Amino acid sequence: MKGYELIDSGRGRKLERFGNFTLARPAAQAVWNPKIDRWKFDAEFTREEDKKWSGQLPESWEVEVSGLKFKLSSTDFGHLGIFPEQAPFWEWVQDKTGPRHEILNLFAYSGGSTLAAAKGGAKVCHLDASKGMVDWARQNAALNDLQDAPIRWIVEDVHKFLQREIRRERFYDGIIFDPPSFGRGSKGELFKIEEDILGLLDLIKSLLVEKPVFVMFSCHTPGFTPTVMKHLMEDLMQGKGGKITTGEMLLQGERPLPSGTFARWERG
Repeated sequence: MKGYELIDSGRGRKLERFGNFTLARPAAQAVWNPKIDRWKFDAEFTREEDKKWSGQLPESWEVEVSGLKFKLSSTDFGHLGIFPEQAPFWEWVQDKTGPRHEILNLFAYSGGSTLAAAKGGAKVCHLDASKGMVDWARQNAALNDLQDAPIRWIVEDVHKFLQREIRRERFYDGIIFDPPSFGRGSKGELFKIEEDILGLLDLIKSLLVEKPVFVMFSCHTPGFTPTVMKHLMEDLMQGKGGKITTGEMLLQGERPLPSGTFARWERG
């Protein structure tokens, strides 16, 4: 099964191969000139006028990235069901987890980090406000022979879920979260990262065990630079010691393409 490749980028676009298909999609940060003069691709997504795909793609297909298998499908937002810039984190999470650990994955999308933690042997709670995305993640679990793994699949607003877990005094050895810039909960609850991130971090802090294994925080919001992420992680893990690593998430290729930022904490 073929995986992912960043072939080229420039002039606000990126050329990528997902399995057997080559796609052109927007990439606002790619302000340089592309290396390849004429791109050849199977399909293209554009945000000009109406958001739309052009070209020929199957209803779904599969890829394997960092040892994990994913079902892909074109969506109205140009997404495919995978953010390959997070692939290094899946390897890191799998390496950090074991059968004694309980891991919480918030805003969990199609489940890359959930699958990584489950492959590491951990018990995992996978939460997303979209039932469709949780169903998609469960399909990915089956693709990886993890359909019987100890994973709790939750469709709910993140704040309501975290508050309930605090009341139940349920704690986690590791927490992973990739909050959107803007989102809606399962019942229409609004989330705006600039307004809600501090409250979210307070809730997350209340759910960590006394000696957590790791915390993984990634973000695609412009303005949330590695320095901003570092300050937020320092606030979250104050008094816990450990090590904080920050940086850009990159789509790797001849010319790496920045695709968000991250801050991760691990016990020293």
